[in-house]
Amino acid sequence: MASGGATSDQKREIMVQHILVKEEDEKVLTDLQKRILMNGEDLGALATEYSVCPSKKDGGMLGWIKKGMLVPEFEEAAFAAKLNRPVKVKTKFGWHLLQVLSEREANEVIPMAPEDFQARLKDGLPDDVQLMDVREPHEVEKSSLPGFKVYPLSKFGEWAPALDLDPKKETIVMCHHGMRSLQAATWLVQQGFKDVKNLTGGIDYYSKTVDPTVPQY
Repeated sequence: MASGGATSDQKREIMVQHILVKEEDEKVLTDLQKRILMNGEDLGALATEYSVCPSKKDGGMLGWIKKGMLVPEFEEAAFAAKLNRPVKVKTKFGWHLLQVLSEREANEVIPMAPEDFQARLKDGLPDDVQLMDVREPHEVEKSSLPGFKVYPLSKFGEWAPALDLDPKKETIVMCHHGMRSLQAATWLVQQGFKDVKNLTGGIDYYSKTVDPTVPQY
């Protein structure tokens, strides 16, 4: 099992950083690998200097990845690598020197049916449930559900860097038809949120199936 984890690759996420060089520069990468293994040099610092990947500005950090996100050769090497042990692999982009820094069990977005959400509203949602509406303000003016805080997906670049939500708390995301909310929910999971639910079909489907008093638009 890669990295000594007990979960399968499909249920694992790994945090990876790498150095990318052109195919003809394999020797450079081999030398860098030796410098890390023998001299204890930092891969991130070397990535900043030698990598041709845009991630060099972040010390080669690719962040958390799971199966299906990157090219197969890179993924195969990464998910088989031991923690903090640099591994060399060739892909269509060139030669990579990758290092797995950490691993965790992958979380997934959980679909929430309108009926289930309505039942929870009637029972009274706990105060610590976070309700996130990613529609535009003009949409919210036309139709809304109680308790949701608005985070327009079009303004993602403004609110995402300083998101004021707790990754440990249950988070329910909503939009008009369920697509924008799925995008936002997927991003939350990638940031380490543990319990993320997407309201299936959005507020439109909620109105059509369980509560016709909610305006449609």
